[in-house]
Amino acid sequence: MAEYLVCSEEEIADGGRKVVACGDKEIGIFRVKGVLHAWHNLCPHRQGPICQGRIYPEVIEPLDDNCEVRTLQYNEENMHVACPWHGWEFNIETGRNAAGRYRLHRAELAVREGQIYVVL
Repeated sequence: MAEYLVCSEEEIADGGRKVVACGDKEIGIFRVKGVLHAWHNLCPHRQGPICQGRIYPEVIEPLDDNCEVRTLQYNEENMHVACPWHGWEFNIETGRNAAGRYRLHRAELAVREGQIYVVL
């Protein structure tokens, strides 16, 4: 196994991310609700750079009495990242696609003396 120094813990703010090269792999490190999550930067749909996509709360489309969507709402508890190529969304904490069929490939992190490392 190889370890790659990413940055200090302070450099990734809550709601933020950092995408780094680790050998021949790219890894995205996100901080959500104070917890770090690391994912390989490959969307399972078409291998797009998922970790470089837009971060936003889960979109909820509430139906009215006629089963029509009249507005969008957001669930601030579930932060998603959307692939910049085709818009596929994934929960940053779980790596699961909104449909539940696909998931991101997790990367291992180590934090020592305030420094973040990716372990591959």
